[in-house]
Amino acid sequence: MSQQYYLYIMTNNYNSVLYTGVTNNLQRRVYEHKEKMIEGFTKKYNINKLVYYEIFEDAYTAISREKQIKAGSRRNKIDLVNSINQEWKDLYDAL
Repeated sequence: MSQQYYLYIMTNNYNSVLYTGVTNNLQRRVYEHKEKMIEGFTKKYNINKLVYYEIFEDAYTAISREKQIKAGSRRNKIDLVNSINQEWKDLYDAL
């Protein structure tokens, strides 16, 4: 089985802060954010809700997509989340 890579967007309970990241293990990484196991932005701003993700077959493509999304506006990120998750539900339990 080939390795998968994930581009993901997370937010806080109020949907007021957006965080975009890349990982090769989405379930583990989101758990780490939820449990505040990682110092930094996500811990500081209580980022704990997975609201969007994409799956890639190689790291280069996932990282390129991350850079594209990070370079975009907040409005573009909101539109991206709304395109698959209009209620901004936490997608973590469905992983």
